Amino acid sequence: MKLYSYWRSTTSYRVRAALNLKGLAYETVPVDLVAGDQRDADYAALNPGLGVPTLVLDDGTVLTQSLAILDYLDAIATPRLLPEDPLMRAKVMAAAHAVALDIHPVNNLRVVQYLRKTHGASADDAQGWMQHWMQSGFAAVEAMVSKDTPFAFGDTPDLADICITSQLYNAHRWGVDLTAFPKLTRIEAACLALPEIAAAHPDQQPDAKVTT
Repeated sequence: MKLYSYWRSTTSYRVRAALNLKGLAYETVPVDLVAGDQRDADYAALNPGLGVPTLVLDDGTVLTQSLAILDYLDAIATPRLLPEDPLMRAKVMAAAHAVALDIHPVNNLRVVQYLRKTHGASADDAQGWMQHWMQSGFAAVEAMVSKDTPFAFGDTPDLADICITSQLYNAHRWGVDLTAFPKLTRIEAACLALPEIAAAHPDQQPDAKVTT
């Protein structure tokens, strides 16, 4: 398989973590979102949404959207990221969706670029925007997850853990104060203690750049 990803993309981080946890081999193909690689005609033909990740299967089938890719991976390989029990499955999905559908869409690169280029937002304005929506969303997720388990809902990582950990990477990048979210930082620490998730971290990717 080939995974088209950008090192700092939290959605790509989710998929890398799942692939690693499931022991699935893949080749990373970097797509530099800052340089605009996603608008290249060849890439746009693969992913009309002009985003990452894109997973190309060995038979050439193209999958896009991280949650859809994760659902596919969960159907074909273990360990499962979603519980079999319907109630627990719903709880895990709710926490994962709170990150992936509520926090992430207003905290991605294209939104910040639009705010700055179209509405004249300053660097401080952009940082305030990112911090506000992450803190608001994290407050909801903090209330959803268990206080008695190392991971979000149990003793092994699930879809919620992957989404939370990848979003906390973005939070660190934007200087979000995480003091009010001890359960989320506990989850992040538990996830990064696993070699498979640590290897999926943005700083470990072949296209990672040294930044200040």
